[in-house]
Amino acid sequence: MKYKPDSIQRALLVYVDFKNFRVNSEYNEFCELVKSTGLEIVSTIKTTRLRADARLFIGVGKAEEIRVTAEKHDTDVVIFNRLLTPAQERNLEILFDIRVIDRIGLILDIFAQRALSYEGKLQVELAQLQHLTTRLIRGWTHLERQKGGIGLRGPGETQLETDRRLIGRRIKAIKERIQKVRKQRYQSRQQRKKQNIPVISFVGYTNAGKSTLFNYLTDANVKVEDQLFATLDPTLRRINTDNGNEIILTDTVGFIRDLPHELIESFKATLDEVKEADLLIHIIDVDQEQRQQRIDEVNQVISMIGASHVAQIEVYNKIDIHSAQKRRIEISENNKITRIWLSSRTGEGVDLLLEAMNRYLNKHKRPHYINIPVSAGQLRAKLFDIGAVKQENIDDMGGWVMRVELEEYKLHKLCKEANLDMSNITVEGCSLLTSI
Repeated sequence: MKYKPDSIQRALLVYVDFKNFRVNSEYNEFCELVKSTGLEIVSTIKTTRLRADARLFIGVGKAEEIRVTAEKHDTDVVIFNRLLTPAQERNLEILFDIRVIDRIGLILDIFAQRALSYEGKLQVELAQLQHLTTRLIRGWTHLERQKGGIGLRGPGETQLETDRRLIGRRIKAIKERIQKVRKQRYQSRQQRKKQNIPVISFVGYTNAGKSTLFNYLTDANVKVEDQLFATLDPTLRRINTDNGNEIILTDTVGFIRDLPHELIESFKATLDEVKEADLLIHIIDVDQEQRQQRIDEVNQVISMIGASHVAQIEVYNKIDIHSAQKRRIEISENNKITRIWLSSRTGEGVDLLLEAMNRYLNKHKRPHYINIPVSAGQLRAKLFDIGAVKQENIDDMGGWVMRVELEEYKLHKLCKEANLDMSNITVEGCSLLTSI
């Protein structure tokens, strides 16, 4: 096989349709994935089948057509839009005499190019190695020339086992390092919980505009490009809203249809930020014809990582390129915000999103009056740190009478930690301390 890892630039695409009604959308997405790698698409071959062929995935005649076309265009790699088994991939490479990769290999290659942080590189390498373990034999085709038989057995099997053992060790080492990263992230989340700072995560299909909206709200400098998986490494930023709420926003990797299981497993350290969030902002490309299918795909991944319990607000983005849509906020019959229509590029309607986030975070907050003695100065400092204090007076004993706004269970928890008598807490509207 002509294997040219340093000179792969020309790609022949093979799009196999199993009578899928989403064929046009999926084909465009497939082409965008390939373009995201920087490859030049020299030709595309489409075919339809009822079921995959066990040996070549496609029919013998179509495989021969691909071989001739690849040779004609001096192709470096043939890319399939479907998942190939290791045997199918190997058989096709033998027939075409060039490298063959499937959709998972393509996505893994994109992730390898985009990962910048230490954590991201670890997660991508883990996914690549786990994918590679079933395809090791491709790298050892030269061993087929070894003689067989008793006393003449070649080293092929031994070498293959050695390679698998080395990869297994590397996988174990990477998992240990990722586990350390998960512990660090867990400790950071626990620290944020102690500070009572809510976390809101942006989720959505890849290239829906998450990073653009994130940059607009936080003045961050997250990479923004009109391509799939422009953002891989999670970014966290702290912002203060107009009504005094302090929020941590997180920008995460975009999801995609049939996201490889290896990636979901490897990116658990990153996706934990989604699972542990207080609210999910689901960014949706309003200009996508298949947007409902993409919404379903994102929700499926959210369910797979165990985050389906987290409240969600749908944000329909890119109304600036869809003249039929205007900025607006949709509220259900039970007074729950369900959808917001905006443009992250122009900022039109972003104020509605901020209003919705504030409304959600404040829905459990109630105003309370609390008497804090001088001995509980640490509690006073915590209330100021979390932005809960709205008014403060000094009482006759040198302590403080404060008007605070936060969830009742949080206030009781803070008072309990400070060994403060619960009778010193009064809900606004009661007769006690109304002279403030």
